[in-house]
Amino acid sequence: MYICHDIEFSEQFIEFNSKTQIYNHLICIEMNIFISNLSFRVNDEDLKQLFEEYGEISSAKVITDRYTGKSRGFGFVEMSSDEEAKKAIEELDKAEYDGKVITVSIAKPKTESRGKSNGSSTYRDRGNSGKRW
Repeated sequence: MYICHDIEFSEQFIEFNSKTQIYNHLICIEMNIFISNLSFRVNDEDLKQLFEEYGEISSAKVITDRYTGKSRGFGFVEMSSDEEAKKAIEELDKAEYDGKVITVSIAKPKTESRGKSNGSSTYRDRGNSGKRW
């Protein structure tokens, strides 16, 4: 979400966050938008062009399969203005794009990915070689 704080300028701003922009002593965090049901032909540049008419785009990324490199049918766009992002979401949600009806919403924060431990240990984690007997 788009958050700005009026603060004193210092060296700390430069290392604050790669997704943070500094405008006249304001730290602004872009709104991250989730787009699903994309055609498999849509690429990063197509996604950027789709959202550019609504405002400044910080990044646009279609998510691809790590093994095949093919689109997974969804992506993310970061916009620097909260108002422009909300307008894009309102107008593009349930719109047809490249032959498919897309869904556009504010991206939810990333949660712990699959495969990470949930706190429970396994037989191997307790110092055993993996052999049960």
